[in-house]
Amino acid sequence: MAKTFGHIPGFPVGSLFPRRTELRLAGLHAPNMHGISGNPREGADSIVVSGGYVDDEDHGSWILYTGHGGRDNDTKRQVANQEITDSGNAGLVKSQLEGLPVRVIRGAGGDPRYSPESGFRYDGLFRVESHGSKIGVDGFRIWQFRMVQIDEDDSSPDADVVTLAPTAPAGGTPSRKPVQTQRIVRNTAVAQWVKELHKHTCQVCGDALEVDSGFYSEGAHIQALGKPYNGPDVVGNVLCLCPNDHVRFDNGALYLTDDLKVINALNGQVRGQLRVHAKHKIDLAYVQHHRARWGQ
Repeated sequence: MAKTFGHIPGFPVGSLFPRRTELRLAGLHAPNMHGISGNPREGADSIVVSGGYVDDEDHGSWILYTGHGGRDNDTKRQVANQEITDSGNAGLVKSQLEGLPVRVIRGAGGDPRYSPESGFRYDGLFRVESHGSKIGVDGFRIWQFRMVQIDEDDSSPDADVVTLAPTAPAGGTPSRKPVQTQRIVRNTAVAQWVKELHKHTCQVCGDALEVDSGFYSEGAHIQALGKPYNGPDVVGNVLCLCPNDHVRFDNGALYLTDDLKVINALNGQVRGQLRVHAKHKIDLAYVQHHRARWGQ
């Protein structure tokens, strides 16, 4: 069945449901048991937040959502490491990379400040802002996703619903509604200084991307800014990267060793030595934090 990303007509934000069966029948959340509705090919279209994982954090407008896997169903505690390749977890990564909206349903078992007293409540669309791993409170590796509520004033009704057809019908092309995606690139004064110091040359691949208006590069924070990573906006925490290597680095496909070798996480091979500048001192504490986030 094709997945629908966005609001489901007839079920506005705040709609209440006594059981998960009604969520499924409404088209809001397909699985009867799993908290994530998704797969790595299409993405994740919905999640349920109901206190199922002890490492979850609900802050109302943003959620630190623990991925699927490794939990004992009886004790509700983590007994094994989670894998990012788990279908639901990989689906959330896909939604992050493609900018797809995720429906959030809160259940009565979640944080009482934001959860319904009983049953389930549809709480609107969120985007997956970032993801990473850590050792959870039970001593096993977990994957967590920072989910940020989408401001309804910034989205049009036409962009809220996207239906992805798995195959084209005979004799035609599947009908798709467009969705607007955006990747935010922070351009702070610190990042600008680092980029100009390196003359917009990527510290990983050595490319300098030239466009009509001049050269373009991106400032990549090694330890990510904002919760839950809380990296500082300082020179020692910023790299000058091309857009491709920025995406790879921010999503764990590249990481650095303490001697600043660039490692391809997909095959473990060394891509080369990070290009450095005498005036740009990289703090290894941020490098180590980045590796730990991706389980390296």
